[in-house]
Amino acid sequence: MTVRHPWSRYVAIGDSFTEGIGDPEPANPGGHRGWADRVAEVLASQVENFAYANLAIRGRLLQQILDEQVDAALALRPDLISISAGGNDIIRPGTDPDEVAARLDSGIERLRRDDATVVMFNGPDIGSTPVLGRMRGKVAIYNENLHAIAKRHDAIVADMWATRELTDSRMWAPDRLHFSPVGHQAIARMVLDALNVANDLEPFAAEPLTRQTWRQARIDDIGWAREHFAPWILRRLRRESSGDGVTPKRPEF
Repeated sequence: MTVRHPWSRYVAIGDSFTEGIGDPEPANPGGHRGWADRVAEVLASQVENFAYANLAIRGRLLQQILDEQVDAALALRPDLISISAGGNDIIRPGTDPDEVAARLDSGIERLRRDDATVVMFNGPDIGSTPVLGRMRGKVAIYNENLHAIAKRHDAIVADMWATRELTDSRMWAPDRLHFSPVGHQAIARMVLDALNVANDLEPFAAEPLTRQTWRQARIDDIGWAREHFAPWILRRLRRESSGDGVTPKRPEF
């Protein structure tokens, strides 16, 4: 078999984004697939005896990821690590994107300890996203910090902001907080491109969207707020997490 990339042991760490929430797959461990599983499938198809673990858990804040997942990832001795962290911190009121980035910096330094390739994620452009759109400025500041961190530690940035197809509403799950299956597919393609790994994942075909009436859009907004946004706010008030009691879907190779 011709080796098309240099990695044989991949560990993904992070929150719901990396766990694959929004991309349900009952046959998969944990019941979700997601971009990381898709990336691992492509990498495994090109190298014999490829190993993949996913330690991500939904709802995790940056410090929880640093405290619970970094050492566990390093213990597996990977040569490729992906980390998406800080997003849940940034969308909380009153958080400072510079302070969040400073804590992430120390985590990236630890992950680079054994010279593994580290892939980081900046945030997508959420300017057109209901509710989250008002945090666009904080995301942009955080993103600039991430590029500086990547340069300092020789890490790779998987550039969500530059992946403009993610602004399409079809890229988002019904909860408008996570990505849909086509969104996860687009992100997997972007990650593989960042790694310079050839792949044949199906690209997104952007057919014209059906225009909604103003009335229907407001009805959809009310339904979304009742079903998804209100429970999210309630969990914040109760200091609960969607990841309470959840364990990693692929804790080891």
